[in-house]
Amino acid sequence: MTLGPEDRLAIGELIALHGHVVDDGQLDRMGELFTPDIVYDVSDFGQDPLVGLAAVREAALALGDGNPVAHHVTNIVVREEADGRVRARSKGLGVRADGTCGSVTYDDIVVRTPDGWRISHRTLTARRVPLNGVHRSG
Repeated sequence: MTLGPEDRLAIGELIALHGHVVDDGQLDRMGELFTPDIVYDVSDFGQDPLVGLAAVREAALALGDGNPVAHHVTNIVVREEADGRVRARSKGLGVRADGTCGSVTYDDIVVRTPDGWRISHRTLTARRVPLNGVHRSG
């Protein structure tokens, strides 16, 4: 498969739509973002991966006021892999109700469905230290 400009734009908009859907509390629209069997890997946060739309929705509801009030995404990079998979990597900023922020990296596998592009696997990695812990040697 060769990704054209329309595909890249659609994937970028899909990733951006996540913040609007979640921040607006429209959790019933998760199917516009993810495949029904989504694997949402939050193991970097000490939790088991979430599997399926209902699990992702329930986790958001369970987090309640701990959810960011705003999700912002940037630095979207889309690439085709040799195995035919399409991967998207982006940076996420979460603004909490108290004004503090957190940063994550989203690593997504996106697939074309009859309804358009959807995320089938998402891994969140928290950004906790500058330069991912790399330091100057000697």
